[in-house]
Amino acid sequence: MPLNDMPWWRWRTNVRSALHMLSDPVFQQECWLAGLEGYGDVTDAVYRLVEDTWLDNWSAEKYVGTIFRDAQEASLVDVAVLRVLKIMHQVGADAPVSAYLEHHAWPEAVRAAREAHVRLAVNDGEDPDSAPRTLEVIRILTGSA
Repeated sequence: MPLNDMPWWRWRTNVRSALHMLSDPVFQQECWLAGLEGYGDVTDAVYRLVEDTWLDNWSAEKYVGTIFRDAQEASLVDVAVLRVLKIMHQVGADAPVSAYLEHHAWPEAVRAAREAHVRLAVNDGEDPDSAPRTLEVIRILTGSA
């Protein structure tokens, strides 16, 4: 199914982009840790995950049918959000990328993000193992300024 068949597909695009980056340890090493331009950082990814959706305040279940296709997608997203936010609150939003990557619970957060990312990508008919898109590509896709 195409991504833009969902009513709030722009929000889905941002959530998927964030989960994709949060779920890929090689990307995190080669882009975030290396300071590669165009992908933001961990804080930026978390912001895209929760900014419009308020998934830091309520369950993704609220968005089944608008952002998420089914309860399984929503459940997987909830787990990923909770794990990532817990680490963010422990290390601080302004912490360097290395503080996240070295956190004892980071591998579990990455795994949860990967499960959610794979489910959403497959449901959208996309390859979950493709490289994450730059923030500029995401802006173009969503028509954001």
